[in-house]
Formats: sequence, structure tokens, C-alpha cells
Amino acid sequence: MTQTPPQQQHPPAPPGKQMLSEQVYAHLRDAIMRGDHAPGDALKPQDLAREQGVSLAVVREALVRVVGDGLADRLPNRGFAVPAITDRRWQEIAEARRTIEPVVLRMSVERGDLDWEARVRAAHHRLARTPAYAPEEGEYYSGAWSEAHRAFHRTLLEGCGNPVLLETFDRMWTASELARRWSAHRTPGRDGADEHRRLEEAALARDADTAAQVLAQHLTQTAAALTDCPHHEPANET
Repeated sequence: MTQTPPQQQHPPAPPGKQMLSEQVYAHLRDAIMRGDHAPGDALKPQDLAREQGVSLAVVREALVRVVGDGLADRLPNRGFAVPAITDRRWQEIAEARRTIEPVVLRMSVERGDLDWEARVRAAHHRLARTPAYAPEEGEYYSGAWSEAHRAFHRTLLEGCGNPVLLETFDRMWTASELARRWSAHRTPGRDGADEHRRLEEAALARDADTAAQVLAQHLTQTAAALTDCPHHEPANET
């Protein structure tokens, strides 16, 4: 009896190539986050391949992942580039965050237990004690501060007890990380520490109205710094 040959399968990418792609991806992502590539700058695969000493295929794979993170655009017939500050997506993300996060924070304040209160206090303490900048990491926020910042905002919302809403927050946070760094760079005089302190105080005082209002204003200021009128705040933000 003639046996049917087993169906051929495509072999996985060699481990060496996967490791190289991961290294190039991490390097490129960090470089964009540090501000080594300015808004609107072209990301030329040939140049990146030469700089990193890898193949074009490895660089293109890394670039596709960076595009997926929202840190680069793939332009028809023009290759890859860092998004522009004026890109409408930043305002759209900000609008989504201003619509959703204050509502989730209100739920969190109303539902959060004693353990949530302790975690909010600890997350704010960590944020307040972490230096925002590290000279060796460039002109934007340091990685340690950025993580402490994310953890504080997420902890504030975790009292809501709804994992779907928290997953939505995670996606929006990742999508807005680059714009947040640009915003801070354009408004060096902004007192973010005071804004975070007010958020913690309102949440722990169980003042849902004030907490939601402070968070909406906090998000509005971040988005406004990317427009031509960085100090403008829409009158209907509450």
C-alpha cells in the first residue's frame, strides 16, 4: 500500500534570526522613545541595517513590530517614518481616554476596597520618589519613571474590578506613550507631580466627582501640548 507523504510544514524562523530581530526591535523602540528619531523622521531600512550590522529582512521585521506598537507609520511607496506630532491619532486617542478613564476611575473610587487604597498609596509613593529623567536615557522620561507612571494610573483604575475595562486602558496607554513623552518635552513647566498628588488625594478621599474631574484635566493638558495652542483646555472638559 502506498503511503501518503506527510504534509510539509514551513520551518520556524531560525533562533538566531529571531534573536537578532528582537534585539533590533528593542533598540529601535528605545531609540524612538528616547527621541533619537524626531517626529516625522524617516526610518530607512538600509541605514538601520548598516548601523546594526544585520540584514534588511531582520530590520523590516523589527519595523513591522514597531508599527504595530504605534511608534512608526508604514507609508505607501515611502517606507517607514516616526509619526508626526500633528497626527490626528494623538487627539483621537486622547479623546478616547478622556471619555473612558474618568468613568472607570469613578467606578474604582466607588468599588475599591482597603487593599486597593493601600496599592494606590504605594504606587503614588513609588512614582513621586522615582526621578523623571536619566541623562543616559536621552531627553525624554526615563524608563523607570515611565513604568512607575503607568503603574500609578493603572492602579487607580483597578478598583473598578472590570478586567475588560482595564484591558482597554492598557491598549490606550501603549498607543499614547510616545505622544505623552512629546507632550512633556513641550511643556517643561507643567507640574505633573502636583496633578498626580491631587489624583491620589481625591481617590483616597472617595471623592469620585473630584477624582474624575482632575483626571480629565490631566489628560486634556497632555493632549493640548501637541496642538498649536498647548495651554488651551476645552471648556466642556469636566
